[in-house]
Amino acid sequence: MRTITLRRSLVALFAAAISFGAITQAQADTLRIGYQKYGTLVLLKAKGSLEKRLAEQGVEVKWTEFPGGPQLLEGLNVGSVDFGVTGETPPVFAQAAGADLLYVAYEPPAPTSEAILVPKDSPLKSVAELKGKKVALNKGSNVHYLLVRALEDAGLKYSDIQPVYLPPADARAAFERGSVDAWVIWDPFQAAAEQQLQARTLRDGTDLVDNHQFYLATKTYAEKHPQVISALIEEVRAVGEDSKADPDKVTEQVAPLLGLPKDITSIAVKRQGYGAQFLTPEVVTAQQKIADTFTELKLIPKKLSIKDVIWTPPAKLAKQP
Repeated sequence: MRTITLRRSLVALFAAAISFGAITQAQADTLRIGYQKYGTLVLLKAKGSLEKRLAEQGVEVKWTEFPGGPQLLEGLNVGSVDFGVTGETPPVFAQAAGADLLYVAYEPPAPTSEAILVPKDSPLKSVAELKGKKVALNKGSNVHYLLVRALEDAGLKYSDIQPVYLPPADARAAFERGSVDAWVIWDPFQAAAEQQLQARTLRDGTDLVDNHQFYLATKTYAEKHPQVISALIEEVRAVGEDSKADPDKVTEQVAPLLGLPKDITSIAVKRQGYGAQFLTPEVVTAQQKIADTFTELKLIPKKLSIKDVIWTPPAKLAKQP
């Protein structure tokens, strides 16, 4: 009887081991990408070239949309996605929270694709006039840093305004109702507000911020699957080159995906930066400045070291432009 019981236990254990191995293999053979409503990853998803390329390596691609960078990086932190793209600020807050992330690559500056907007009939004419006013923004997003820098440039402190932390859809609703005095937002929400609501730009990122887009991966995935990450960045770069060469074609492709008219989509497409590159010392230094700024404001609890979370690509790929 003991022999039969032992055999059954061993069979059950063996079956469980096989099952666990299958699950682990399935996870290893899946690249889970987080993306936002707009950006190069939307174009890559529509093109389908990444799926075809990675299928040759036996890797399946799964896509998940997020409303903003902080939410996407929370997904990265809890393990629901392996890779994603955000603006400059979300990775800083995520690193401060202990997220398991690495900076993989970045897009060229796009300072005009984020701005501080006010309603068309607002009496506000300058950033200095935001003192004491309610300003809507997605906390920890790329526009958070734009707001800090714009206030600083106007001689104000962050404590001089009343920040109202809302995701884009809720922020737009508050903006339309007049519940807030200004809204700090990025494309395509920015372009949509400009065209549909005739919102005025109080200040965009010109001469204030770079507004880089960063591609990030979990440390675990990037270190275990460098060949997949390398292939992904190559495909992102190729889509970016196509976009620069023919923005009208991109507009035709992206407008229905965003559910926005072509004229609005075209504005956003032309303001975006294209051409993914691996991180340079200069970009790392700029990102460190952002991290230090939020530490000084006590919006993150400790000083960070950005250089400690930079992915090193395979030597062959690192030589590419």
